[in-house]
Amino acid sequence: MTIKKKSLTLLGAAALTLSLSSCGVFDYLIYKPDIPQGNYMEKQQVEKLRIDMTKEQVEYVLGRPVLRDSFSDDTWYYVYHYKSGRDASIIHKELILNFNGDILAEVTGDYELSPEFDVPLNESKLPEINTPEGDPLIPEQRPQAEPLIEEKATQPETLSEKFE
Repeated sequence: MTIKKKSLTLLGAAALTLSLSSCGVFDYLIYKPDIPQGNYMEKQQVEKLRIDMTKEQVEYVLGRPVLRDSFSDDTWYYVYHYKSGRDASIIHKELILNFNGDILAEVTGDYELSPEFDVPLNESKLPEINTPEGDPLIPEQRPQAEPLIEEKATQPETLSEKFE
């Protein structure tokens, strides 16, 4: 009888050990969602930032910050935290904006700024459009002021003519 009790105890302990260790083996079969939190920002959004932008312009480009300094409204924090459900990897990025009154003064954080960041928005130029000389579709460059297409004069139809 003692051999039977020992074998049952050993078999129970082995089954318990196997059942507890199998949770880690089948862990990849369990769905775990990705958890994004905060402000996700594209590189193009951050590159639109310019020194001397107003708070309203910055909020239009980047959206509302996750956190504004509670003691002064001159520091904004944009924080992005992403935890992958599959491999539990974590991505954490921060962008800290400092304002001088209502004007953007300094940007620090994990994002790369545009080379034109130090050029104020009102001094920057838009890219020029290459238009060929003498383009007939641009009215200022046409030699004659006549329309390109003749319009046909149409007679307004009366209701009786329309339904006949």
